[in-house]
Amino acid sequence: MFGEALEETRPGPIEALKAAGAPWPSIFIKGYWPQVEPAFWAIALFRWDISVRESAVLGLVGAGGIGMAINAAMDLFQWERVALMLIAIFAVVIVAEVAVTTIRKKII
Repeated sequence: MFGEALEETRPGPIEALKAAGAPWPSIFIKGYWPQVEPAFWAIALFRWDISVRESAVLGLVGAGGIGMAINAAMDLFQWERVALMLIAIFAVVIVAEVAVTTIRKKII
């Protein structure tokens, strides 16, 4: 996704920097970065949001973490514990969603 954002940049500023003899770090920082910064932050926040949501599911299939704790509690019929963990996951997802939305509004 970030590669696509780089491909969609306007060539004018990059060509001007190259014609002026700018080194490649300057070309990236002054030519590419201003054009792709919103896409970069959108992608990074999107992936972070997905990672928060996937963490519980991956544990249910054996990858560890809170999903594994939920699975163990379900195997032992500890439904109050399962409910508490699900509420905690729900709260974390809601807080993460609010945080991502707030950051997106400020950055993009």
